[in-house]
Amino acid sequence: MKRLDRYLLSQLMALFGFFALVLVSVYWINRAVLLFDKLIADGQTAWVVLEFTALTLPNAIRLVLPVAGFAATLYALNRLAGESELVVMQSAGASPWRLARPVAVFGIIVACLMLVLVHVLVPASKARLTARQAQISQDITAKFLNEGSFESPVEGITLYIRQISDLGELLDLFLYDTRTQGLETIYTAEKALIVPAEAGPKLVMFDGVAQTLRADDGALAQTRFADFTYDLAAAIGPDTTIKPSLEAVPSWWLVAPTPMLLAATGSTPAEAQRELHDRLAQPLMAPVAALLAAAAMLIGGFSRFGLWRQMVGAVGALIALQTLSNVATSATRTAPELWGLFYLPPLVGLAGAAALLLWAAAPHRRRARPAPNLPEAAA
Repeated sequence: MKRLDRYLLSQLMALFGFFALVLVSVYWINRAVLLFDKLIADGQTAWVVLEFTALTLPNAIRLVLPVAGFAATLYALNRLAGESELVVMQSAGASPWRLARPVAVFGIIVACLMLVLVHVLVPASKARLTARQAQISQDITAKFLNEGSFESPVEGITLYIRQISDLGELLDLFLYDTRTQGLETIYTAEKALIVPAEAGPKLVMFDGVAQTLRADDGALAQTRFADFTYDLAAAIGPDTTIKPSLEAVPSWWLVAPTPMLLAATGSTPAEAQRELHDRLAQPLMAPVAALLAAAAMLIGGFSRFGLWRQMVGAVGALIALQTLSNVATSATRTAPELWGLFYLPPLVGLAGAAALLLWAAAPHRRRARPAPNLPEAAA
């Protein structure tokens, strides 16, 4: 790599690190605030909040890397133009295509980072996040069991617990169940435990009484028990266990998805192929965004007022490209077999960058301007 390439690449990488850090921090903090409100309201600890926000970090980095590369390219070339370094390079014979070469290398480096994220880190973090969400969804104690207050988790059930011990024991429990029409049942127990099970959590009560009242004849049946198991999953509702999605599956599993994988995720082979091509197309946006920014900046000549018009045009082009990407994503959700649309935005962006570079390198733009009239030197 020549000295010019190394110089431009060092400028781009330094600014890329700064913009990536700022954008990831902003996005991650915003996401962390939402998770904090939701998890704390559900009774989770600060450690769980920290774990969940950490698991969202790879996806946040994936989203902001192309934007950080685009911003770094814009800022670097604008600063070089403002300090007349870009003019010196062009005067020394560096064509727009020559100046775009280190930008392309920079975009490929960012794309390699995104490849690791979309194929390894993001699926692993989402798989772990799904597993933790499934565990927390069965944490009934954190969701609605509170000491000293009557709780109604679903219609027809009222629950009261005098105290929850440090070991998780529910002391002096009262459970009123009116879900069955014509029957009212009251369970009282000195102690109870919540036991996780594959079908959902179970409430095991010890040393209690079950009293059932029939509304048709007013008969009251009373049963004392040493231990009794109450199905909380059936009482609260259907099993809400979070199923894994294709986003949490490693990419190499999507190349030839097995029937077991498709059944576990509730997806079709076309949807699996759509997810794989989506991951393959995402890293392509990094070099395209960087080249688009560089091409837009290189079509402008020297100006004392800066290259703000070129910067506005580059931002508008990136917004249009992202809009096209969103349209392609929406179209493939209803028709997964149209996965080829994922590659349309990178191709359009690459064609646009090539057209701008051709325009910047056109011969009529390299014509020398007439030299300004200078006063004759005194004899």
